[in-house]
Amino acid sequence: MANVQPLSNRERTYSSSVDTNKVIRNTYMLLSMTLVLSAVTAGISMAIDPPFLAYLGSVILSFVLLFVLNRKQNSAAALPLTFAFTGLLGFGLGPLLNHYLALSNGGQIVTTALGMTAVTFLGLSAYALTSRKDFSFMGGFLAAGTMVLLIAMVALFILPMFGVDISGIQLAFSAAVVMLMAGFVLYDTSNIVNGHYTNYVMATVSLYLSIYNLFVHLLALVGAFSDD
Repeated sequence: MANVQPLSNRERTYSSSVDTNKVIRNTYMLLSMTLVLSAVTAGISMAIDPPFLAYLGSVILSFVLLFVLNRKQNSAAALPLTFAFTGLLGFGLGPLLNHYLALSNGGQIVTTALGMTAVTFLGLSAYALTSRKDFSFMGGFLAAGTMVLLIAMVALFILPMFGVDISGIQLAFSAAVVMLMAGFVLYDTSNIVNGHYTNYVMATVSLYLSIYNLFVHLLALVGAFSDD
């Protein structure tokens, strides 16, 4: 009976590198597909022109799907759930986009926000991919920032009930979300490159959410500072 030799350090490193490259390839392939699907469902939503509640409803339902997806991430249901999740969020963008496009310079606002989102994501991802710098140390800061912004979000719903003008707070909130999502792009891409993420489905969902929130809040900022 032949002896089974243990893997050498070089072989283990090579195997780990192959696995990591596979996760990177699958993640960005799936991310591209989900972004295309979101664009299609957003276009359908814009044509149907549902009320603005459709946007809020899509966000609320996405939390439910995200919970289910997290539980099913290693099952055959993971991919269908990912497409359902991203398609739903894309559909919810329809009323939001129609709102901005109804402005006199709405096309410019949407195009500018989309371009800024693409440049921000591609620039940060490219840096993390090429430098292979480990940004995992940012995890605690990003978690704390997320909690603060969730509390701020609740405040944005409550304060208007007491007659408080929240226009300035909304701008500050959107600016903070943009900064936080930029941090998440670096953090998530770094975790993928350095082999900390082994499930490409959840890696895709994390990057998708960063892109989605970047676009929505850059849209708010560009719209606020436009002539309209």
